[in-house]
Amino acid sequence: MSTAVETAAAGESTTAPIRRSGSSRFTPRKIRGVIVTGITWVLVFLFFFPVLWMVFTSFKSEAAAAQFPPSFITQLSFDRYAAVFERGMGLYLANSAALAVGSTVVVMLLAIPAAYALSVRRVGRWRDLLFFFISTKFMPVAASIIPVFLLLRVLGLLDNLWALGVLYLGMNLPLAIWMMRSFFAEVPYAVVEAAQIDGASYSRELWRVSLPIVAPGAAAAALICFIFAWNEYFLVNLLTAVVARTTPPFLGSFVDGRGQFLAVLSAASTIAVLPVIIAGWVAQKRLVRGLAMGAVK
Repeated sequence: MSTAVETAAAGESTTAPIRRSGSSRFTPRKIRGVIVTGITWVLVFLFFFPVLWMVFTSFKSEAAAAQFPPSFITQLSFDRYAAVFERGMGLYLANSAALAVGSTVVVMLLAIPAAYALSVRRVGRWRDLLFFFISTKFMPVAASIIPVFLLLRVLGLLDNLWALGVLYLGMNLPLAIWMMRSFFAEVPYAVVEAAQIDGASYSRELWRVSLPIVAPGAAAAALICFIFAWNEYFLVNLLTAVVARTTPPFLGSFVDGRGQFLAVLSAASTIAVLPVIIAGWVAQKRLVRGLAMGAVK
């Protein structure tokens, strides 16, 4: 009998802490975590909602898109996307793609060796060179547009894709050099010395040894340059007319004196943001690592 009582008492004593641990499931720390997570999702939804509404509006008719208060139950179709391409958006997309991809490739081909020379194999007066590169970003574009316009007009290069490509190159090259320099600064110099001891040439040391280490950073720099070139509006709007027109000015053509064509504009905007979204999705792993490089020494 005494043994059974002792066993029962021991069972009660061992199960008591289990009930206490179950009652402490909602600790203040966990409650704060749930609240922060909920607020984060609400903020993400608020930031994403305009994009979601733009995509939804692109499937509406013009009458339904202009309706106030807006209606969530309406007939949807792809007619607005067909109307966008009937207005010639394919040409503007091709111009944007050619300029953004071409200028980004040239920028990276120039920025990588320049940044390498300013970080790993430092040239003389490298601080002055860095200041010179960043000083080209001090002047607003609006302050230099008149000389650029007059120069291109004299050379007969207004409304020219090649002229725009050179301007995009000058716009993004300083940024790419500064970003790549911070990434190359993370390369262990022992790796560079080992390559030199093995007899690696300068080009092999740069492209085969150092660049693979900073490949995520290079992907981040290239994506940022691509986005800046793809979204550039000011230069294209003032220096082009028809031949070299790109997507951003084309989007503005849907708002004129006859009114705002919201449904067609939403369809064109949805198409315009797709290349950037796809590029970011493809490079997302390298992009996260690249943006984190240089943050912690």
